[in-house]
Amino acid sequence: MLGEKWLILAHLKMLRESTPTRRWSLSGLALISAAGMATAIAVVPGGSEPNVKTETIVQPLTPPTIQIEQTDPRPFIREDRIRAGESLAGALRRLGVTSAGLSAQINALAAGRQLKGITAPGTLITVATSAEGNMHSASLHRPGSDIIHTLDSSDGKLRITPQAARLEVRTHMQGGVVQSSLFAAMDNAGLPDSIAEELSRIFGDDIDFHTDVHRGDRFNVIYEVLYHQGRAVKTGRILAAEFINQGRRHAAFLFTHPNGDTDYYNADGRSHKAGFLRSPLEFSRVSSGFSMRLHPILGTWREHKGVDYAAPHGTAVKATSDGTIEFIGRRNGYGNFVVLRHGDRYTTAYGHLSSFASGLRQGSRVSQGQTIGRVGSTGWATGPHLHYELRINDVHQDPLTARLPDAQPLSGSALARFRGQMEPLAANLARIQTTQAAQID
Repeated sequence: MLGEKWLILAHLKMLRESTPTRRWSLSGLALISAAGMATAIAVVPGGSEPNVKTETIVQPLTPPTIQIEQTDPRPFIREDRIRAGESLAGALRRLGVTSAGLSAQINALAAGRQLKGITAPGTLITVATSAEGNMHSASLHRPGSDIIHTLDSSDGKLRITPQAARLEVRTHMQGGVVQSSLFAAMDNAGLPDSIAEELSRIFGDDIDFHTDVHRGDRFNVIYEVLYHQGRAVKTGRILAAEFINQGRRHAAFLFTHPNGDTDYYNADGRSHKAGFLRSPLEFSRVSSGFSMRLHPILGTWREHKGVDYAAPHGTAVKATSDGTIEFIGRRNGYGNFVVLRHGDRYTTAYGHLSSFASGLRQGSRVSQGQTIGRVGSTGWATGPHLHYELRINDVHQDPLTARLPDAQPLSGSALARFRGQMEPLAANLARIQTTQAAQID
């Protein structure tokens, strides 16, 4: 074909030099057409082609021989997960560690309970050894943990040291459509259950996820995933989310206040969080209401200025609203007692606690839902329960019936900062929605 084209071009040159322009044009068009026809004819299928014989040759490939010098100072890295029923010493041996006396030292660590909870099946173990199999170091990293435990025997004595993992935060975006349940839709979208639980918490005041979710409802979520050395370790915060429930859109955007507090707000700057929780316990029953009653210890009729919640000893007690600790300590019949102040008008009190949450002291700030103590029976109590009080302008109110304020919406400069953070997140939510719709279509 290439030879034919060169002949045609040479002939065109001769015609151009020896004939008028008009004849050259016509002849050129004819020859170009002929070249086109020749090309077309050349690619028409169905022509006779010679039979090509094929032969299959199987030839084994021998891997190259790797020779390791016993004096090579560079460490050899091996990595795997601890298997079910496998000890730490067994895992190290499987990964090539032959250090003498290592098993005895590991047994000593285990006897001192230093290995408790960090050698469970699935724990990622990374080992650095010499060419002879002597261990330089090893690390243990449990799935979902941000702590890495390092084993070091550089001086011949085995030590284990916990340290915070250097985590990289990446932003993920995903959406989905409910077919049967929210959790099933999350699984289909490849989202962890923790995201479904957090969505239920964020939109819980607007949507009953037990009864209000229907087939065809949609969700879009932007969230953080924390990585360590390229591996996803755990799920972080939800940065923005929307849930379209029966055609009605609910949106939430995470906003960080200048003091470091965070909360979720809708596009208008209104908080998704109720001003006060009705109960400081997740699972409990009211054993004594706000009324006159016969005191179980004193045996006299007295006004009960709070609500008692019966719950097992040690149940977490949570702050019902953001606030500051006004009192923490022991007080007469209340036993271990915490009083929280919420602004100028509201205070809540929590009595008969078995213990206080660590790190709390007078003046500490607490967030709604934060654990402040544990159910107990200290003070005047016949059994484990929580005594809970609500005061408005220092007057006791029934926590079960009192009208409680909503959380304050954003305003002024805080609202302006929120909108600046919200707009790119809202654009990404819309992008997820568009992508999902295109995939369905």
